[in-house]
Amino acid sequence: MTTSETARGTTPVSGGSLQPIPGTALSRFFSDGYVATWRNIKKIVRVPDILVFTLIQPIMFVLLFTFVFGSSIDIPGESYTSFLMAGIFAQTIVFGSTYSGSAMAQDLKDGIIDRFRTLPMNGSAVLIGRTVGDLVINVLSLIVMMLTGLLVGWRVESSVVSFFAGVGLLILFSYAFSWVMSFLGLSVRSPEIINNASFLILFPLTFISNAFVPSENLPGPLRVFAEWNPVSALVQAARVLFGNVAEGSQTADAWPLQHPVLYVLAFAVVMLVVFVPLSVRKFASLNR
Repeated sequence: MTTSETARGTTPVSGGSLQPIPGTALSRFFSDGYVATWRNIKKIVRVPDILVFTLIQPIMFVLLFTFVFGSSIDIPGESYTSFLMAGIFAQTIVFGSTYSGSAMAQDLKDGIIDRFRTLPMNGSAVLIGRTVGDLVINVLSLIVMMLTGLLVGWRVESSVVSFFAGVGLLILFSYAFSWVMSFLGLSVRSPEIINNASFLILFPLTFISNAFVPSENLPGPLRVFAEWNPVSALVQAARVLFGNVAEGSQTADAWPLQHPVLYVLAFAVVMLVVFVPLSVRKFASLNR
């Protein structure tokens, strides 16, 4: 079967004639996306080491920052644990989103993408399956972090609706960012390169932010970067929605931190609008 036959939605039958693949293009897109997603989820089950080490990392971060750094950092009006947890949530889901990029690069290196190209399937479904499958891992990591946070004293001080809104915002940002990393993974074609490149992006985003220390404690240029950093807005939004903002505490005057939920929603939509088409186009160009 040629790529052009697959793109036209046909499959060869005996005698060399072409027969349309059953279903509409939209139904094939969803069904192929489901199959690709299930493939990635089954890989997690068959290789449990991926899940085990992914879940150990957030536990380690929670315990490390709470008990090692917590006694050295003073947050006026609240405990460092309450201040910290939203930052840990944001850091972990952002770091977890990089798996989409490294996995795409690994599939390219191993020839898995070439095998997909021989099948009568929607090419975009491969990307959908990759990003949604990794979203499952991020959701599990988020659950583990929250349970660990409860054990060390973190509490949700808001309503049930606000709590689930905070969880949804974290998941949305995670999914949108996974498309950014998928595009990078398709661009570099090497798991080693994507791992190194992702750290160059993630470390400034997560550590030059309000995740672990108040942004107003940072010096001039770093403070400005932190205040407009989308990760800072995500952390601030999670703190607000989980009720972890102390009464009377001061928030930076920067617009993103004054309207963190709106800023995160807008940033997530922009990432999806920009990087979903770019990733699909990049994937299609690999077939030429």
